[in-house]
Amino acid sequence: MTAPESASLEPAGPGVFAINGPVTFATAGALLDQGLARFAGQDAVTVNFADVTRVDSAGLALLLEWLRQARGDGRTLGFAALPDKLLAIARLSGVDGLLAEVHSGPAAPPASSSGSSSRSSR
Repeated sequence: MTAPESASLEPAGPGVFAINGPVTFATAGALLDQGLARFAGQDAVTVNFADVTRVDSAGLALLLEWLRQARGDGRTLGFAALPDKLLAIARLSGVDGLLAEVHSGPAAPPASSSGSSSRSSR
């Protein structure tokens, strides 16, 4: 029998929190609860996804719920280092515009800068 997945939301500076581990159906509920507790009383929060090991559509639902709660509480919420897979799920779901407003930073540490300039300037 395998151990259940776990993830944590840890303080990483004033108003900054880092998610460590997978953001999946198995962990999203616990992360939601951790966010409720950790974000309380904060005027502005940034959640860093740089240490996320895996993500599925529950990760997108988690972000959208955190955004809903932040708006209701009058809190500013931002996300850093969102995984490419999460951004792709958001695009397919038609909610990428919501994340574009609050996403800062690259989706992952840049491994190389090749392959992104295929457009012609003519």
